[in-house]
Amino acid sequence: MFLFARGVNGQIKLKDGKLIIKRQGFVSKISHGLKGDKSILINRISSVQFKKAGTFTNGYIQFSFSGSDESKSGIIDATKDENTVMFNKKQQPDFVKIKKKVDELMSQPNQSTSGNSNNSDLNDLEKLAELKEKGIITEEEFTAKKKQILGI
Repeated sequence: MFLFARGVNGQIKLKDGKLIIKRQGFVSKISHGLKGDKSILINRISSVQFKKAGTFTNGYIQFSFSGSDESKSGIIDATKDENTVMFNKKQQPDFVKIKKKVDELMSQPNQSTSGNSNNSDLNDLEKLAELKEKGIITEEEFTAKKKQILGI
């Protein structure tokens, strides 16, 4: 399986259980500097946000995974997010294919992990995020505990 989509501020390659975000071009240099490629294992992706391109606005695809710090403020912040690739209406069909394939792969059971430890970590992180959103714990406490759960 190999899928490719070229967007406004980067490209996405889907190959061998990995999603690779590649930054090339002028717009990418402005919004992301000289960052290298980013590889994300499909079995680590927890959600995909997809906004269709409009007549006057670009769309975007954004990947979330355990330990990521993706933007949550819409299209303006998404332009700077390292887990997001923007696209125009003409480029959108390729990104729709990638989203469908990632969704399909995410829904398949993962034979490469031993099961419960990843689910447990994910549940712990979700509970932790809820505590932070409710103001029960601070950003610093959240970050420290997240690092402990992820072993980083």
